Amino acid sequence: MKKNKFSKNWIIKQKRDIYVKKSKLEGYRSRAAYKLQEINEKFNLIKNSMLVVDLGAAPGSWSQYISRNYINIKIISIDLKDIKPIKNLKHIIGDFKDDQNKFKIQNYFEKKVDLVISDMAVNTTGNKSVDSFVTGELCIEAMNFSLGLLSKKGRFISKLFMGSSFNEIVALGKKSFKEVYIFKPPSSRKDSKENFIICKNLQ
Repeated sequence: MKKNKFSKNWIIKQKRDIYVKKSKLEGYRSRAAYKLQEINEKFNLIKNSMLVVDLGAAPGSWSQYISRNYINIKIISIDLKDIKPIKNLKHIIGDFKDDQNKFKIQNYFEKKVDLVISDMAVNTTGNKSVDSFVTGELCIEAMNFSLGLLSKKGRFISKLFMGSSFNEIVALGKKSFKEVYIFKPPSSRKDSKENFIICKNLQ
């Protein structure tokens, strides 16, 4: 019964959500596109001709937003799920933590990249402490991986949840990058613990 009640509540929220409606009208694959748009409008992160790595990309709305709004963009994405084709995008089906997939990503551009983005989160269990911790671990792994990919002026964006690993993630960001910001986009639901860490320029 609880699961059915949760599903009904989620459906009601979706129907009322202005960003869900907007994404359908504008042809984005999910409302998450507006989170990246709002992050970018505040921090001016994305430029034409960038080389981009999208970790945990499905259904592809972040890559879709970048490909649609910027020219000469080249993106490689990875997710456990397949995604529909996007212009200027190569997609890998698999786990980004797998060494073989890391090797594929590192060697795709044959040079350092400009931007690494990650909207990854675990499938929620209902235990907010566990969910925030495991998603935090994904963020840490994504950040550490990005350090070997990014150019000196590279940028990193990742989802994280308020929780036990939050301070560790921020500390790692400040150790690794010259500029670190925490931001909750207006399109992020108010009842969500979701935030994003934005990092610019390697130390």
